[in-house]
Parts: sequence; structure tokens; C-alpha cells
Amino acid sequence: MRGGASGAGGSIAMAPEQPCEAVPPGEIVFAPGSGTFQGSVTVTLSSSKATDELRYTTDHTAPTATSPLYTAPLTFDTSTDLRAQVFAQGVAVGAPSGAVYVPRSGDATHDLSVLVLDSFGKVPSADVNERDYLDVAVLGLEAEQGSTSLGAAPSMAAQGAFHVRGQSSARYDKKPYRLELRAATTDDRDCPMFGMPSESDWVLHAPFPDKSLIRNAFTYALGRDIGLAAPRSAFVELYLNSDGQGLDSADYQGVYLLVETIKNQKSRLNLQQLKPADTALPALAGGYIFKFEWQVMDLEQPLPCPAGQSNCWNFMEVVDPKPWVPEQQQYLTQHLQQVVDALHSATPSDPTSGYPAFLDVDSFVNTVIINELTRNLDAYVRSHYLYKDRDGKVTAGPLWDFDLIAGVGAGSANSSNLETSGFQYEASQARLTATADWYPLLIADPAFKTRLVARYKELRQGALADAQINARITTLTTGLAGGATRNFQKWNNLTTQRIGFFQTPTADTWEGQVTAMRTWLTARLAWLDTQWT
Repeated sequence: MRGGASGAGGSIAMAPEQPCEAVPPGEIVFAPGSGTFQGSVTVTLSSSKATDELRYTTDHTAPTATSPLYTAPLTFDTSTDLRAQVFAQGVAVGAPSGAVYVPRSGDATHDLSVLVLDSFGKVPSADVNERDYLDVAVLGLEAEQGSTSLGAAPSMAAQGAFHVRGQSSARYDKKPYRLELRAATTDDRDCPMFGMPSESDWVLHAPFPDKSLIRNAFTYALGRDIGLAAPRSAFVELYLNSDGQGLDSADYQGVYLLVETIKNQKSRLNLQQLKPADTALPALAGGYIFKFEWQVMDLEQPLPCPAGQSNCWNFMEVVDPKPWVPEQQQYLTQHLQQVVDALHSATPSDPTSGYPAFLDVDSFVNTVIINELTRNLDAYVRSHYLYKDRDGKVTAGPLWDFDLIAGVGAGSANSSNLETSGFQYEASQARLTATADWYPLLIADPAFKTRLVARYKELRQGALADAQINARITTLTTGLAGGATRNFQKWNNLTTQRIGFFQTPTADTWEGQVTAMRTWLTARLAWLDTQWT
């Protein structure tokens, strides 16, 4: 793939969208528009009404009636976030508009789409306690017919803000980021990104221990194809200019996976929206998005297990609604207590009183298959999302964070995932004891096990057939070779076995790393064939 979106999430159709320009249609024209430049750039502002005043800012704030008055073209030789507003007799007319300009000291040609971020001389902190959003200029350079360059006209441009994200991944030299697109008003702004539907919130996943570069993209696409919710994604090459100088080769950061965040929005996880006023049934029943985050102590909106409740849960965080009201917390707590009671009952698979009354069983079956196929190191206990819509059951998904899979991970006694034999839910027993025992109980139930085995056998004739697994990997890696070469020139870690806490394959080429992933998955499926019979 050459920077295009890798599939759609759920059943949402992707309607054609107009490119996201930094200047929405309105009262002001910026000439030239957003982009990179060499030396300096002179920008002319014009309004549709000759009598209008134009006022502007370059400090990342929306213009006011006391901002500088535009009287002549503006010339810039550094990174600039230019915002302008029409005023008539001191009163703002319409909404402000903006454009972003990034200097470059040279040019470079790429066969993947390029995302340029310029943070105006500020360096984002990896310290989890210092992750304030920094202002950033955002330029998307779409690869057309397999080529783009730093001097190309952007296919999207916007003001934005970003910060380092992640836990262990934030310790790597190649940092992952959270990106938020913003309008000139500083409000969120939805933009389509590299073939994915408009939204304001994005993640830049930084494959580092995953030296195939595709493990997350592989799992998300496979998950969608077998019926699970999972984010869309697109490969890009990232430039991050944070030194206040012109954009150059030193700002190149390698191949990234631009990923949709998980949120309750119509083009993502499209659930009923809970409002603070929704404090009674039926509205109170959803939608909710929540997740397990084992050993993450700074959960933003934790859902604690009620005091005195046995066989409960821990390390659970509610993602949506946020913020919520006490009635919503109480409802979800009580509903999950019913799930726990059903799983621990004498007849757990009873359709009216057991877990089928509360869980979307097919989603849990498919989740077990994905987690066991890949031997996801964090399976079931971390970055493990679930959701409940207003008229629905608790459903497993969307999938998230699958870079520590398929031969990448850890070999410790309580969480080993490197071998192609063995079940991950058994290897992670200590962590499941610390979070919740839902999955071990499900897998131990004969009715669930029957559905699990039948579904696995069905998928082995389709999406999990060896030929289809290999074809998926081939599709994902087509067009990535050039980017991979540049990535590993920047980050020379191919033969490094231990990266951070994790063990990785040591093939000395990117192609060898992809082969290692293929070989591991083929062997893993062969072992699962001996177990799920």
C-alpha cells in the first residue's frame, strides 16, 4: 500500500470527501496557500469585501479586534501559523481562517505519502507527566502515482496540536504521537486523512520493535474481515521539524502507521451518544466504551470494582462517555456485575441467565481467535477495549495495539508469547488474575469452546488459510520497500535482539523480518490446528 487507508471499520461506507484545506471556504483568501517553502514566502490576504478590515495573528490564537491590521503582504522566513479574521466596524464577520507555512532547506522524493509536522521550535516531552499538547502545523503530501516530494502541494493542511503517547513505546528513540487537528478558532477540526474519513483525532503509531512495520495494520485488517471492530490505518513517512530551523533530512522519522483513534463518532465506533442528562433507562443503557489497562495506575476515568464484590475486575477505564455522571457509572457497574455473576454461575451458558444474555458471544469468540493466533503479549488485559450500545450487549473490541505479536514480545514466565506453541490466555494467567477472569471462564465453558472451534475451522477455510494470510502480508508490504529502506537507515535496529523490554527477530533485512513474521504465523496456525479440532 502506498499510504492509502487499509480498509474500512465496521460497516461504515467511505463516501468521497473534499481535501481538507487550511483555509475553509469563506471571507478570506491566502495566496499562496499552506505548504512548504524555501528561503522566504510572501503571503497576500484578501477579502471578498473591499471595506472589510483584515486582522491576523501568528501566535496560534484566533485574531481579535485588537490584533495587527493587515495592510500589506506578509513575508515569513520561519515556520508560521497564520490566522486571519474579517472585521466590520470592530465586529468579527464569519469564522477565522488559517494557513500554515513550513520552511525547507532542500527537497526529498518519496514513494509513500508523507506527513509533515512542524512544532515551531518546541520539542515534545516523552515524560508521562509533561505531555501537554504542543501547537503544530500539519501538512499531508499524498503520493500520486507512487511519488510525492517535500515541495509538493499538500493534499491536506491544518493547524493542530500533538504530544508523545504510549507507555513502554514512549521510551524508544522513534516516538509515537497523538495528533489533534484544529481550526483557526482552536476548536477541533475534522479532516479526511490519506483516504480515511474526516475526524480530528489520530494516532501516529511508530513501529520499532516491530521491524516488519506491518503487525498492527495486519491485525486491524484481519480483525475487520472476520467481523470485529478495528480502526482504519494508512502508512506514511513522517517528518517532524522541532528545532526551529528549516525542514531537512534530519527531521525524517521513518515509516509510521496513521491510525484512527477509538471514539464514539459516526465514522468510527458509531454508538448512541450518552449525554449528562441521560440518567434513566432506556437512554442510560448506552453507549459505553471501556477497556482493561493492566498496571496503568493513572487511569483518567477508572471504573472500580464495588467494595465487597467477589470475582470482580481491576484496571478498568471508561473511555466514553467522558465526563460521565454518577447514574451512568452506577449503571455500567451494575451491568458488569451481572456479567461477572453470569460467568461464575452454575449454568454460565444458559441463554437467559448466563453470559449469552449479556455478551455478544461471537465478538468474544473472534477476539480469542485473533489474540491466540497472534499471541498478543497484552491479550485480554491491556489496551483491551469493549463497548455496549444502548440496545446491545457487551461486545469485544475495537482491536487496539498489536505490535507485540507474532514473534515479538517477552519470554518471562507470566507473560511469554514468543513460542508458536501454547495458549496466551494460559501464559498470561497471572495478569488475568489481576484484571478479570472473564476469558479463561469463557474458554473453559463447553458451549463457548464448541463455538470457538467451529469458528476457527470455518476461518481456516477463508481468512485464516495459509494462502490468505500470506496474501494479506504481501498486500500490506507492496510499496513499502523504499520506505522501509529509509526507515532502517534512520533507525538501525534490524539485528538488535532486545529492544526495550522486548525480544525481536534479528534478520538483517526488512524482507527477512517480513519472512520471519510469515514463518511464525504459519507455524502458529499449524499448532492451533492440533488444539482446536
